[in-house]
Amino acid sequence: MTVWQSPPNRIFLGKEVIHIWRANLDLSSAQIARLHSILSTDEIIRAERFRFEQHKKRFIAARGILRKLLSQYLEVNPKNLEFRYGERGKPELADAFKANDLQFNLSHSQELALFGFANYARIGVDIEHLKQMPEATKIAQRFFTPQEFMLVRDLVGIKQTQMFFRLWTAKEAYLKALGTGLSGTLSSFNIELHSNGRISLSNTKGGADATAKWFMCSCVPTSNYIGAIAVNTNMNKEQICFWNFDSNLLLDNFQ
Repeated sequence: MTVWQSPPNRIFLGKEVIHIWRANLDLSSAQIARLHSILSTDEIIRAERFRFEQHKKRFIAARGILRKLLSQYLEVNPKNLEFRYGERGKPELADAFKANDLQFNLSHSQELALFGFANYARIGVDIEHLKQMPEATKIAQRFFTPQEFMLVRDLVGIKQTQMFFRLWTAKEAYLKALGTGLSGTLSSFNIELHSNGRISLSNTKGGADATAKWFMCSCVPTSNYIGAIAVNTNMNKEQICFWNFDSNLLLDNFQ
């Protein structure tokens, strides 16, 4: 189980450390209004495109919390942050804010979100709700590698669901770190499951040298959810800080 802790009053991200935050996106109307006030015009336009109010509010919460967290690392007003977007829509800090090469990624599923931060290393995160997957075997056979497919095929019930999403989140976290998202081929690389529960990357197009540069691990945001982290650096899980984002502070400590 992942141990989530309360962060210190002052957040500092060292070069050899990764920060992962979890946050609940179902916030009060007052909290949503606060976060809406720091979004950029293009983010507000995107929010208004959502058909359902709940989806709109969760988007505002996710992007607003991202701005709040980035503002703590960069010591700037969250409203003044500017982003640029890759070919597949992955957000990055604009050049004016990249002096320390802070990298980040976010993912959300239903009411929960994960935010990942690293210095000088590409990072990808993914979170999924452990919903029932009656077609898990067929999907794995179509999109996963033969080795991954066998890991899913040989299990049943909740264990099969957990394995499917453990592999899926790891693969998506890696593709998000690369900036390709699911446009990348899921079967072009393999997620290995080791006897001690650790996961790792293998069989990429770059060969063994390329896979050695990546660290991967799973995490448990809360019951019925699973998450994954992929970072382009050599490290271990002890170098990851798992923080809780306290939404109650949005009204008490708002820059």
